Amino acid sequence: MKIAVTYENGQVYQHFGHTEQFKVYGVEEGKVVSSQVVSTNGQGHGALAQVLTSLRAEVLICGGIGGGAQNALASAGIKLYGGVTGDADDAVAALLAGNLAYVPDIQCSHHEGEPHGEHCGEHGGHHHGEGHECRHGHCTD
Repeated sequence: MKIAVTYENGQVYQHFGHTEQFKVYGVEEGKVVSSQVVSTNGQGHGALAQVLTSLRAEVLICGGIGGGAQNALASAGIKLYGGVTGDADDAVAALLAGNLAYVPDIQCSHHEGEPHGEHCGEHGGHHHGEGHECRHGHCTD
């Protein structure tokens, strides 16, 4: 099995659509047997699901992720563990130990340095850049 994690400086990167790297873990018999950091080559939101498919990832661990990206992952058969923070290696270890929460309806949590909801949705639709906004606590692509 292959597990991909949105990745930056050892941590789970908090915005799927802007991640520049995935750390991909090869898992056999419940143990990590390999890992490598892979560049996304600047691909954005929709194309990242294709990057994960080409890497043969079966699971994605990430922070915040919008609904469009969630749908693309579901269509590709990739199981999503969103809303995860902290060390990437620890997140994978928690998943393999059965201690990582599966939250299929993850909402916006990618505002670096801010707790969930502190910024997103409280100001009537804060804009995050081309084609990405948060409204009513949900990220959209």
